[in-house]
Formats: sequence, C-alpha cells, structure tokens
Amino acid sequence: MRRFASDNADALSGLIAASARNGDLAKPRPVERWNPPYCGEIDMVIRADGTWFYNGSPIGRAALVRLFASILRKDDERYVLVTPVEKVGITVEDVPFLATAMRIETSSHGETLVFETNVGDVTRLGPHHPMRFEKGAHDGIKPYVHVRGELWARLTRTLAHDLAGIAVEREQRGEAWFGIASAGAFFPMCRASEMAEMGA
Repeated sequence: MRRFASDNADALSGLIAASARNGDLAKPRPVERWNPPYCGEIDMVIRADGTWFYNGSPIGRAALVRLFASILRKDDERYVLVTPVEKVGITVEDVPFLATAMRIETSSHGETLVFETNVGDVTRLGPHHPMRFEKGAHDGIKPYVHVRGELWARLTRTLAHDLAGIAVEREQRGEAWFGIASAGAFFPMCRASEMAEMGA
C-alpha cells in the first residue's frame, strides 16, 4: 500500500511556493544538485498519456504542470518533486513526458532532429540526448527520447509514424539495421530483416 506524506495539501503548497520563488516557472531547476530530506509520497500520478493527476483529478492548469515538471527528478528508486528544502515521491506510469512536435535542423555538421515536449522542453537528438526503442504489447515499436537528467519523453503515435518515415539503414556489428540518424549519431530501431517481415 502506498504511504503518502502526512499532510498532502501542505506538502504540495510548500512545493509550489518554493518553486515559484525561483523565477521562470517553466525553466528546469538545478534539481540534480539538491539533496533535501525525503518527506514521503503525495497522491500525484503522471499517466501514460501524459496527463498529470492530483488526488485523482487531472491538473487542468498547464502552467502548474510545467511548474511541477521543472522540479521533477528521477532517483534510483522513485520519481520525486524536489526543492532545496524537501522532496516528495510521485507515481509515473511510463515516462513523465510526451514528445509532441518534431523538426529537422540543418547545419554544416548535418541534420539534427529536434523534439518539443508537452511541458515545454526542447531536446536535440544526438550523443548527449539519445533515443531508445521498446516493443509495446499492441503498439509496435515505441520510441523514447532523452530530455534531461534521468527523464525521458515518449513520442506520440503520430510522431512515431513520422519517425519511421525518415529511418535509414546502417550496418551495425555486421547486421543491417533500420534506425534514426541525428547529429552524427545513429540509434538502431530494428533489424532490417524484422522491418521486411512487417511488410515495410
């Protein structure tokens, strides 16, 4: 059974107040440098579809969701909302963010895929922000892109289809793979033989 912080409302109010004092509400904080005491869990859930819930109800204010996203961190054992003075655990069903937009930037170094998330983060796919793929039970291959810290975003179904359309074939360890090239890096998605079996 989940154990919640003793005063859920006070913990949440304190987090909002402490975060709001730090300026731009959507700007990620230096949460990796903060090590406050753990104060238990609050009844907050990030659903697999990217919706944030508090006490069983969706959080309707986009600005508030961005505020919470700016103080989110993934520790070894749990996701936490963290300020310099306290941290509380929350539940994340899959990953905390959704990648909702994608564009290609071209420079003298080649093409880079740029993703925007549902909470305002912008991440450039490459060696420092990799992509990984998982096989879903019914959804085929699910792509994820690294955002910051230990936080990832899952691409929406529409973006996943767009991504498949720009996949390229490369040889990896003596095998032909389809994958995504960006900023000089290559992220294998599936073997070319598997793609052929799917009729692609």
